[in-house]
Amino acid sequence: MTPLPPPLGTGEVVFWRLDEERFAPTWASGEGSFRVGGRWNARGQRVVYASLDPSTAILEVAVHKGFAALDTRPHVLTRARLTDPGRVHVVRPADVPNPHWLHPGQPSAGQREFGARLLAEHAFVALPSAVSAFSWNLIFDPVRAEGLYGGLEQTRFALDPRLHPDLG
Repeated sequence: MTPLPPPLGTGEVVFWRLDEERFAPTWASGEGSFRVGGRWNARGQRVVYASLDPSTAILEVAVHKGFAALDTRPHVLTRARLTDPGRVHVVRPADVPNPHWLHPGQPSAGQREFGARLLAEHAFVALPSAVSAFSWNLIFDPVRAEGLYGGLEQTRFALDPRLHPDLG
């Protein structure tokens, strides 16, 4: 479960990532972003993309693969806890030089350079999600973040079948 914020809960910060089962053992390698780049990094830079809640992690994958893939191919949901939440640099919408970067679309060179600079300065960076505007993603360089998270749990993911209905 996602921890409840204070005063209802402990307020610990956890992050979530959804991967195909075959990639679950290497979830923190940044291999995918290294090979093709991502919203906040160019190809050749290892960055792990995660979310600060499981629903956003699921939507981030579904927007690229579709619910059919999440329904028919085994996936694993990874959860980890930040050991020092103070190491997270929060980028608010007003901090982003180009507001279009926070909307779906092809990332620009400037956007990827902005992300690379943030990752060079901070262990973890929280950014607004382009898929769910009121949710947060968390990105990090896997080498820099090593040892700064714990409590790792991996659970087999099951998509609610209503999200991939049989229309026939």
